Amino acid sequence: MQFFFEVLIGGLLSGIMYSLVALGFVLIYKASGVFNFAQGAMVYFAALSLVGCLEKGAPLWLAFILAFVIMTLLGIATEKFVLRKMVNQSPIALFMATIGLAFFIEGLAPMLWGNQVWPLDIGLVDEPIGWILDRYNIVVSSFDLTAAGLAMALVAGLALFFQYTRVGRALRAVADDHQAALSIGIPLQHIWALVWAVAGFVALVAGMLWGSRNGVQYALTFTALKALPVLILGGFTSVPGAIVGGLIIGASEKLAEIYIPPVLTDIFGGNFGGIENWFPYVLALLFLLVRPEGLFGERHIDRV
Repeated sequence: MQFFFEVLIGGLLSGIMYSLVALGFVLIYKASGVFNFAQGAMVYFAALSLVGCLEKGAPLWLAFILAFVIMTLLGIATEKFVLRKMVNQSPIALFMATIGLAFFIEGLAPMLWGNQVWPLDIGLVDEPIGWILDRYNIVVSSFDLTAAGLAMALVAGLALFFQYTRVGRALRAVADDHQAALSIGIPLQHIWALVWAVAGFVALVAGMLWGSRNGVQYALTFTALKALPVLILGGFTSVPGAIVGGLIIGASEKLAEIYIPPVLTDIFGGNFGGIENWFPYVLALLFLLVRPEGLFGERHIDRV
């Protein structure tokens, strides 16, 4: 039972970091209705920008600020030169534009910073927390716990920002109805630029945490793919859904990796390792059959 809780806690902590990546998708989709396929590339670019600034001799706090400025400029430029030109286009056209943007960013990042694997030290040590190990005999990584705490603080802060600030209310109004928001004087293009800037900041935090854990490398772009099952479970327009979906995906993939292969081996024989890599997508597929809009998504009905 102790091992079960150890695996479960590790999965939940990883799930919170998945939620952080999914949050970038949610922010842009809520405000503009665009599924930003380039979010993974933005995570990679943000992490490389941070490492590049550190390599130039900047301290961590200054490197973070400089990387944030870079990501803000990237987000604003994306809105101005890509999406603003495609207003009122079909959703598939906007989606294809973000795919092209992803390839552009993935090519631009190594041109600016190099394509080698960079280590990233942000001062978090990956070791068991002593008092939890001594009292409960459960291994909980201090890195995972701290990173999850930072991710939860950011998600909670953004949720409060959307709910209680004037800009947040304007963002929700834009998400509900673009034309109605324009009719009451909300500057739509400024809101979109702000959302892309915030998404760049979220990508920076995600890139910093995942880069510190796994190294800053091209594989960070694939981390965003784990956010897709999170979005399907939680809903594409819900910040709380991103959290809940991340927890479900993180916990289920770790438990599946430990407990399903022995059962399949007993039944069919052979090797069934690597379930962690594809189980979230199977779970998301099954969930689509039951509730396509997600746990917290708005049910959409087309009347004809």
